[in-house]
Amino acid sequence: MSQENEKKFSELYQKYASYMYGVCLRYTGNKEDAEDIMQDGFVKVYNNIDKLKDIINVKAWIKRIMINTALNLYRHNKIIDFKSIDEGTYDIYKSYEQDAIQKLTTNELLSVIQELPEGYRLVFNLYAIEGYKHREIAEMLNINEGTSKSQFSKARSNLKKLIDKKLNIVDVNNEK
Repeated sequence: MSQENEKKFSELYQKYASYMYGVCLRYTGNKEDAEDIMQDGFVKVYNNIDKLKDIINVKAWIKRIMINTALNLYRHNKIIDFKSIDEGTYDIYKSYEQDAIQKLTTNELLSVIQELPEGYRLVFNLYAIEGYKHREIAEMLNINEGTSKSQFSKARSNLKKLIDKKLNIVDVNNEK
């Protein structure tokens, strides 16, 4: 690799490493896996640095590499239990009370998301944070579109319970 490309990579790493670590952390349950994903992702960036001149949004390109690296980790090294339900029975919840979410710091919200089971966490991140459609998620994870929707619905339900617990909110219908 040329000195120019090495310098370019070093600048990219310094500029985006902390942001990309946050992206990787959203897809894992622990810091070690996030660090592994980030390292593997930046190796891919390094190996493809020559393509950079054709990239319009460098941050989005690197982020996509990190997400794909995270998904590959789960595809190849882990078995994800996507609990399926009938496609007609899922219920996408209405927006969760904004004031409850606003009471959490970014780090608290990230830690709550990390408490989700892997399948829920992956689909939640891809749909709610990255903006993919359920059809796209189904293709990426090799699952049914209905399974993606049900995983998202269950993730939202679990997040509500975890946030309620963190904020000590008692559900009058289901007392603690």
